[in-house]
Amino acid sequence: MVRKYKITQRVKNKMFDTLMVIISLIAIMLCLTPFLHEIAISLSSNSAVLGGKVYIVPVEFNIMSYLNVINDKSIIRSFIFTVGLTVLCTVVHLFMTILAAYPLSRRNLKGKKVIFTFMLITMYFGGGMIPNYLLVKSLGIRNTMWALILPGMISTYYVILFKSFFMNSIPTSIEEAAYLDGCGHISMFIKIIMPLSMPIIATISLFMIVGRWNGFQDALMYIDKPKLYPLQLKLYQIVSNNMATDVSEAPGIVKVSSEGLKAATVMVITLPILLAYPWLQKYFVSVNIGSIKG
Repeated sequence: MVRKYKITQRVKNKMFDTLMVIISLIAIMLCLTPFLHEIAISLSSNSAVLGGKVYIVPVEFNIMSYLNVINDKSIIRSFIFTVGLTVLCTVVHLFMTILAAYPLSRRNLKGKKVIFTFMLITMYFGGGMIPNYLLVKSLGIRNTMWALILPGMISTYYVILFKSFFMNSIPTSIEEAAYLDGCGHISMFIKIIMPLSMPIIATISLFMIVGRWNGFQDALMYIDKPKLYPLQLKLYQIVSNNMATDVSEAPGIVKVSSEGLKAATVMVITLPILLAYPWLQKYFVSVNIGSIKG
C-alpha cells in the first residue's frame, strides 16, 4: 500500500513538473515572439516589411535599417547622452537613497518613525504632473539634464528595500565588533556595511538603470532641446511621426521603411540593457517586504 502510494505520488510529481515546463515554455515563447518579430523586421527588406511577409524570421536579409540608425547623428547623440545620463542618474539616486535608508535602519535614531511615516505618505499622495512641471520650471532646471535627475532623486520604495536589508541582513554582532575596534559611523559604513551590501546595491542599481534607460515622459515634459533628447524620447518621436528619420533621405543613404527603422532603433536601445543583466544577475536577491520593521 505504501509502495503504491509512493509510485502514485511520484507519477503526480512528474506530471506536475511536466505541466510546469510546458507552461514555462509557453510563457517564454509569448515573451520572445514580439522580440523576434522586431529583430526580423529590422533585418528584412522594405518590400517584405511593407508586404506584411515578415513574422519571426527575416525575409530578404539586409542590414540597411541598422546602417541608417548608425549614420543618424541624432540617434548616436541621443545614445551617448542617454548612457551618460543613466550612469550619472544611477550614481546620484543610489547615493541619496543609501544616505536616507542607512540612518533609518539605526535602532537608536531618534524620531525615525516620524521621518519614515512622512516618507511613506509620498507613496500614496503626490502633487501631480502640473505641480511637478511648475516646480522644475521655478527651479530653473528645465531644458537641462538636472530636470531628468533631481525630481526622482529618492524613491521611497528603494529606501524601504535598503532599510530592510540593513536591519535584517547585516548581523548586529559585526557592527558591535567594529565599534569596539574603534570604527566610527562613517568608517564602519564604508569599510563594513557597503561591502556586505553589494547584492542589494547591484540589484537596485539595475532597477534604476532600467528605469532611467526606459524613461521618456519626464524628458517629454521638461526638455525641448534636441541635444538633450534621451533615446526613448527619440524613439517616441520616430514612432509617433510614423516616418523615417531625415538621414534616410540623405545622399548616399538607401531609404528604409519606417517600420524597419523603428525596429532597428528598438534593438539598438534594448541591447545595452540585455547586456547588463548577465553581469548583475549573480547579485539578485530576494527582499522580504513583510519583514520590514519601523
